[in-house]
Amino acid sequence: MNRLLLAAYPEPHRSRHGEELLACLAEAYPGRSWPPPREVAALVRAGVQARARAIVDDTTRPWWLDGIHLAALALAALALVPYLQDVWHWALHIDPGQHAIAFHFSGWYPWAEGPTRIRLLPYGLLPLGCLIALLRGRPWIALPAAAAMIWAGATSHGRTLFGDEGKAGLGYYGLGTPITVHDLVLSGTLCTACAVLTACRPSRLRRRSYRWLVPVVLAMYVAGGLHIISVSPTFQRGLFALEVAALIAAWVATASTGDYRWLIPVAAVAFIRTQAIVIQPQGFMQSLPNLVVLVLLIAPLPVLAITAQRRQGQALAQ
Repeated sequence: MNRLLLAAYPEPHRSRHGEELLACLAEAYPGRSWPPPREVAALVRAGVQARARAIVDDTTRPWWLDGIHLAALALAALALVPYLQDVWHWALHIDPGQHAIAFHFSGWYPWAEGPTRIRLLPYGLLPLGCLIALLRGRPWIALPAAAAMIWAGATSHGRTLFGDEGKAGLGYYGLGTPITVHDLVLSGTLCTACAVLTACRPSRLRRRSYRWLVPVVLAMYVAGGLHIISVSPTFQRGLFALEVAALIAAWVATASTGDYRWLIPVAAVAFIRTQAIVIQPQGFMQSLPNLVVLVLLIAPLPVLAITAQRRQGQALAQ
């Protein structure tokens, strides 16, 4: 199990120091397959710092381009969240039965019986395809998928290629922010980011391994296998925990490098959610007071900016 901790470190670091780190853990905690939680947190933090320094030391691309790429990845993942169950059921030919009530026309289920027997594609295929293309550094493939998301959201009510999935029902993101397919700010911002990446020499973009899709497949399995939809309190708590972990990782990376690139995806997600709450306050889930949610969404931005500025100041002083 200790080898799982090595995944937090970049590959060159694992090659040089991986076995040494495993030997130290085995000597410090004999008979244990997993170190204490405090040691786990310290190792993960060191891994995030090592990855952040390796990213900043790579000068083949400007920081702002890498930041826009990260923002596009975050927005594609955000758009996929409410449709994890639908894509899982569609891919494995599972009849969702009564669990398909979250959205009307929940995907293409020609093998199903009753009201789910319809021949439409799940909307979640669009953000999923966009996410995979962006992971592989191919924004010219993600761009038409993002444009199709805008088309699906702007289409009038009725049976289109994707039905009205996500239009009648609300998709909730983390702190109860309601965003539907009809809210074109998310898909429009994602499409704009993909267009910028396509225009700025895509060959310079970072290409990530398909292993980054493992958490996505795991989330689909949990949502589809256990029939946990995005409005479920369990789903909300799990997503909130993941978002807090991502914000902490962004802060650790910023504090160790003084780089502003991690501020861009945090700002993009905060903008999308804030406008959704401001424009549609009646759809807010009311899990927390509106003002508290807005503060939680906006607070990380000045924190990251101040952290980056202070780190750069320390570097100049040294």
